[in-house]
Amino acid sequence: MRREDFPILNEKVHGRALVYLDNAATTQKPQVVIDAIAEAYGKWNANVHRGVHHLSQVATQKHEEARKKVAGLLHTQSEEEIIFTKGTTDSINMLARSFGDAMVKAGDEIIVSQLEHHSNIVPWQMLCERKGAVLKVIPLREDLSLDIEAFEGLLSEKTRLVSVAQVSNVLGIVNPVEEIIRLAHARGVAVCVDGAQSVPHLAVDVQEMDCDFLVMSAHKMYGPTGLGVLYGKKEWLDKLPPAEGGGEMIEHVSFEKTTYNVLPYKFEAGTPNYVGSYAFGKAIDYVQSVGLEAIAKYEHELAVYLEEQLALLPNVRIYAAGREKAGAVSFNVYREDGVLIHPFDVGVLLDRQGVAVRTGHHCAEPLIDHLQVPGTVRASVAMYNTKEDIDTFIAALRKAIMMLQ
Repeated sequence: MRREDFPILNEKVHGRALVYLDNAATTQKPQVVIDAIAEAYGKWNANVHRGVHHLSQVATQKHEEARKKVAGLLHTQSEEEIIFTKGTTDSINMLARSFGDAMVKAGDEIIVSQLEHHSNIVPWQMLCERKGAVLKVIPLREDLSLDIEAFEGLLSEKTRLVSVAQVSNVLGIVNPVEEIIRLAHARGVAVCVDGAQSVPHLAVDVQEMDCDFLVMSAHKMYGPTGLGVLYGKKEWLDKLPPAEGGGEMIEHVSFEKTTYNVLPYKFEAGTPNYVGSYAFGKAIDYVQSVGLEAIAKYEHELAVYLEEQLALLPNVRIYAAGREKAGAVSFNVYREDGVLIHPFDVGVLLDRQGVAVRTGHHCAEPLIDHLQVPGTVRASVAMYNTKEDIDTFIAALRKAIMMLQ
């Protein structure tokens, strides 16, 4: 991995060299991904599938090659199990519509956890409101881990789906999804894994994990925005109805009846983001050239170093301190009299020193409410970050704390 491969890291913010620690929100893009977008529009742009002319055939080939790369990344049984979407949020909404229409009725139950991003809460709430179902929540233990015993007690003959994040977008902690899947499957319950924060940092094998569905976004893994993935086991995707209607997802259309296309196209209505898929394929190539295991090891070392350095500062509270984390560390700063310094104020002062972090509720208000704070400051690392970045961040944070006391 070479920092010079990411041109934005050469930019200055407020006259300072950029230290980018907001990777859980979105990652920066290597030059090969930027070049891929320009190449697609400049050399072979044409609508994919059905076209008999050369450009359409090239675009189709590039798009489908990208699908195979995603399938390889996630270790799926087949590329048919990879559905391209607009992002993680779109993937969950699509699943909530498709699975919900086919499998959920009044009185049935959906289970999520208290750690979830809003995109893994609201679509299920909307489904429950639409179908008269019930949303249940896995509570947290005192150490902010999921209460697996309580989860096991929530499972019942009415449970239809469990949807949980593999990695918390706020705390960065790795949840025991394998155990959750095992317990759910023992009761015949399907499981969706939110992999938005895990796939960029960990080697994920959906067959080994045995999840029924997994969702993710390209932009959190050095790829473009506006592209996501819904993985589903073929036996599920075969029996679920499409969530959207339109072009490409059909086999035959008449005013009397429409029949649907084969997988994966049954779930991909309209013109897909074939430029985005091609660029994401380049991002996957880049990541795999570095090595997923090497990236995971390096980022783990960075996260540990980040937490160690934060722990040396006075009046800083780290959430889920000492827990295994994948990329992100959340904390708050307190004045000497014990009053919380608003995370927004901390973030603004860090920005003025060229350091980018995320502040607020991180689209996880139920978790933030549980912590009884207005928000947190979140610093999140990627493979292009360095210990020098963290040292600069810590120095900037020290200065911010002094100014805010």
